[in-house]
Amino acid sequence: MTDKKIYIVIPVFNESRVIKEVISEVQQAGYKNLIIVDDGSGDDTYSVANTVLDVIVLRHRVNRGKGAAIKTGISVADICGAEVIVTIDGDGQHDPFDIQRLIKPITEDGYDVALGTRMLHSDGMPLLKIIANKIGNFCTLMLYGILVSDSQSGFRAYSRYAAGIIDTKADKYEYDSKVIREINYNRLRFIEVPIKVRYTEYSMAKKHKQGFVNGMKTLARMVWDKLI
Repeated sequence: MTDKKIYIVIPVFNESRVIKEVISEVQQAGYKNLIIVDDGSGDDTYSVANTVLDVIVLRHRVNRGKGAAIKTGISVADICGAEVIVTIDGDGQHDPFDIQRLIKPITEDGYDVALGTRMLHSDGMPLLKIIANKIGNFCTLMLYGILVSDSQSGFRAYSRYAAGIIDTKADKYEYDSKVIREINYNRLRFIEVPIKVRYTEYSMAKKHKQGFVNGMKTLARMVWDKLI
């Protein structure tokens, strides 16, 4: 498969300080098809991203949530003819050189989804994040009947078939967990792939990240959706 068929989707919200660096790192890793989705940022993320040549930059006029931004990016990648779609966070915590490790199981081994997992190499991961992740994994198992080691990871790769069939009906942070539900429901072949994580002072200070309060809101929405 040529690199022309691989698209990288980067959802962003108020990432003007780092978005150019994130784009540059992905390009240096060898990937040219980038779709940036600005989810209604209050800063100049959109205009900064637009200064980079040969990158598709989209914008939600209002903040709809991480899941909505990812879905917008995946839809555009599908229109562009993507065969493999990779989602990666826009705050710089992921290493773009891990993209190849996520793509390989799909292009060479026939998997539908590759889930990046921080938990197989959790050195340097804050203890509270490890605990919160394990709680999230347990809740995902109880609600959706499938156990993974990192249900909250946003670093993932999808085949064209998987990207087309997954329908989470979620716009916010619960999107990541509901992808796990869709994998189980649609009997998609998936594999977990160890990824590096880079926790910086900048990424840890992001107020909109999935902290305790947001985590509780996410869990409440997941349980409510299960009940109705």
